[in-house]
Amino acid sequence: MFIGIQKEGKKIKMKLKKTRKSRKQRGNNTHGHGARKKWKGKGHHGGKGMAGTGKRADQKKTLVTKLYGNKYFGKQGVTSKKTRKKKYKVMSLENIQKNLNNLIKKYGDGKEELKLNNYKIIGDIELKTKLSITAKAFSKKAREMIEKAGGKALVVGKKDMEEGR
Repeated sequence: MFIGIQKEGKKIKMKLKKTRKSRKQRGNNTHGHGARKKWKGKGHHGGKGMAGTGKRADQKKTLVTKLYGNKYFGKQGVTSKKTRKKKYKVMSLENIQKNLNNLIKKYGDGKEELKLNNYKIIGDIELKTKLSITAKAFSKKAREMIEKAGGKALVVGKKDMEEGR
């Protein structure tokens, strides 16, 4: 706010008082400072309640552990390897039939033997050749088709490689 004063025939502008930002911005909640909490002079608190208790919430961890204990952070539940479902690489009888020569070169111990120790064999295609296949597991249909062709389905880990079901 300026006031004009005449002094010896000249007009001089004189500043009396700076208008406050809060007075100019009546009806505006934040008065030009963004969120209300940002201008309080206390720093950021990470929100209300459980806000800000994520992965990198070091300022809130002590509060949360007092209220909820140490089980709030980290993984809970079943984590042992014994209870997890077994996952195998899968190979179908159709792939075995198509790529028989290559598979015998790579995994074979003879003309009619395949050692696919890390695979589960699936499929319901009739094999044209008599094969002895050693694998981790077999589907019911795959076992039937192998035995129907005159071959053997042997499971890895069974004593003396006996036929396992």
